[in-house]
Amino acid sequence: MSEYKPLVVVGDVLLDEDIEGVSTRLAPDAPAPVVDVTGDQRRPGGAGLAAALATRGGRDVVLVTALGDDPASDAVRRGLRGRVRLVELPLNGTLPVKTRVLAGGRPLVRIDRGGGDPGEPDAAVRDTLEQAHAVLVADYGRHTASAVRQHLAAVAPKVPVVWDPHLKGDTPVPGARIVTPNAAETTALCRGGDDSLRAFAERGAELAERWRAAAVAVTLGERGVLLTRPGASTPMLVPAPYKAAGDACGAGDCFAAATAAALADGALPEEAVQRAVAESAAFVAAGGAANPSLWRTPVTIAPQDVPETDPFVLAEQVRARGGTVVATGGCFDLLHAGHVGLMESARRIGDCLIVCVNSDESVERLKGPGRPLNPLVDRVRVLAGLGSVDAVAVFDGDTPSELLSRLRPDVWVKGGDYSAEDLPEAETLRAWGGQAVVLPYLDGRSTTLLARRAAEAATPIRPPGR
Repeated sequence: MSEYKPLVVVGDVLLDEDIEGVSTRLAPDAPAPVVDVTGDQRRPGGAGLAAALATRGGRDVVLVTALGDDPASDAVRRGLRGRVRLVELPLNGTLPVKTRVLAGGRPLVRIDRGGGDPGEPDAAVRDTLEQAHAVLVADYGRHTASAVRQHLAAVAPKVPVVWDPHLKGDTPVPGARIVTPNAAETTALCRGGDDSLRAFAERGAELAERWRAAAVAVTLGERGVLLTRPGASTPMLVPAPYKAAGDACGAGDCFAAATAAALADGALPEEAVQRAVAESAAFVAAGGAANPSLWRTPVTIAPQDVPETDPFVLAEQVRARGGTVVATGGCFDLLHAGHVGLMESARRIGDCLIVCVNSDESVERLKGPGRPLNPLVDRVRVLAGLGSVDAVAVFDGDTPSELLSRLRPDVWVKGGDYSAEDLPEAETLRAWGGQAVVLPYLDGRSTTLLARRAAEAATPIRPPGR
């Protein structure tokens, strides 16, 4: 038994299938792309994905869902085996299958087939919900939540209930702790209007009152999440920690699962939403639901350690589409205007900028005792927050040559008054046809100078005669 009390997921399981390939021509009989298939994968979707995501960190998760005797149901059982405990309702019909056809990683068409209705829940469903430490309802409009509604209503006053709604699904039970509609669902459920934060705040508060929910968290994609409450005029906006480039499929499930897990751990709604936003961004950046590693081994993502964009993956992606990878490096102990100007200029050279930053040990060897002034985690966070920086990579050596051999940038940029031939990295770049360049640097800006000024300003002036 896990050290955590069970988190119970209730909802509609689907089977997701991705058919991947490349398309370089149109069919001769119609203006439709021809896809040469290179691979395919099948995985649990809907509430099945939400339950799998909720297991991260070793949490004990029980999934209450409707499954049948069809091949798709069997595939879901195999996909969840060893991860999630199943409590099944009978399924009258076949499990829905959603098939995406992708070319070059971009969806061309989705094909939906199958479907059925859940049967009556038995005593095992009631007992499972009564033992829950928190409940997540992953409603995909297939009526599992409706079938279990009586039991959900009974536990809502006792344990945190997170409800991820669907336009074709049931309304959340009164007393739900957090309901998580997305922007489109919120707009469809309320009166029309624009896409401003004020409009979404009003809709969220309206839905919280209508559903008698403690809070409604409206997910707004890259804009983040707006946490609203009934009758409250000032919501809390939790922006995404960084722009996550990747497949957003399953991001809503990840957000809802992380929110429920945080509430189960005793977090306040505001804390739960912040953790869930960070985990969702990391989930998308790692490839979303289509990330094969998600289904090989459980993934643990601590909210304080959510990774930024992987620099090696980014470099490969940019190269694959014929783009130019630019890199620069340094200690960046105290970020100043010279650094910012250098990186803005470097980013304009190519299609992405990867910053290689010295580890704390490397900085101390190069700069001496007392350096760095800022630890690595803070330096990386500041760099990653710059709009000109696409990714950050860390190296331990005195030069980044070994790291550059793995990144293989097209251009290596440094700022200063020396020539490109003086750079130790120049020879490394030549190995794969890369080029080292020097950009102009703002005079009079340096970490050492800033530190000296700060020290002088902090030194008290002694009165004469003392």
